[in-house]
Amino acid sequence: MSMHVPVRPSWACAGCGHAWPCLDGRQQLKIEYADARVSLSVYLATNMVEAMTDLPGGNGNFYWRFLGWL
Repeated sequence: MSMHVPVRPSWACAGCGHAWPCLDGRQQLKIEYADARVSLSVYLATNMVEAMTDLPGGNGNFYWRFLGWL
């Protein structure tokens, strides 16, 4: 199990403290969802919507943070 999971409501990584999904978290998600790219996209989009709710004053880069790296 990964240590690079989001901590709500800050959406920081529990493993390294960077914004989630962090670089290590992204790598782990790519491996975990290697044969399920659409499922990964749905998972990340769901988390993006939740982060937008938790961080209403966010910097507007939610798309790039959660989905743009795919």
